[in-house]
Amino acid sequence: VSDLRPSALPGSFDVSRSMFDLRSPPHRFMKRYDSFSSVPSSTSSRKDSQGSSRSLDTITLSGDERDFGRLNVKLCYVSSVEQIWITVLHCKDLSWPSSCGENPRIYVKGILTLPKPVQFKSSAREGCNDVEFMETFVFAIKLQSLQAVRLVFKIQTQTPRKKTIGECSLALRELSSEESSHWLDISPPSK
Repeated sequence: VSDLRPSALPGSFDVSRSMFDLRSPPHRFMKRYDSFSSVPSSTSSRKDSQGSSRSLDTITLSGDERDFGRLNVKLCYVSSVEQIWITVLHCKDLSWPSSCGENPRIYVKGILTLPKPVQFKSSAREGCNDVEFMETFVFAIKLQSLQAVRLVFKIQTQTPRKKTIGECSLALRELSSEESSHWLDISPPSK
């Protein structure tokens, strides 16, 4: 037993070292790694799939995350009037399924996941790789209520028919009066 443990430990240190490396670059990589690590797989099975010319799951996951783009939003909480300010800035490197057509009308739908959800949506823009929205939404909600919920964004097409092409979310635990900017990785819509 004591012979097996030392040989297993260096491997686990390598894994934790690589986790640290992935988390230290810009914020956008953190989400990618988090969603990748949520796929149930042990260290040994990962090594097996890398040893044999990579598994399809791994290729599909990293491909999906690269292909869907990122959403840039700004958040601010004005405590004097108990308001949350949500600014949807733009989607970068956005892509959509060919079934949506070449230039579908695209908008962002936001949902504050309170017991009684609060929903809002941007105006629709012509679809392109870099869609600019620059719209601010203001809601009067107590800070304590917001800190326990998530802000979910669904990127949707309006034409030829309404369809969710991607989504992302953000926890509101650290809202403050200082405006914060967030880049969120858009992932495929959950089934």
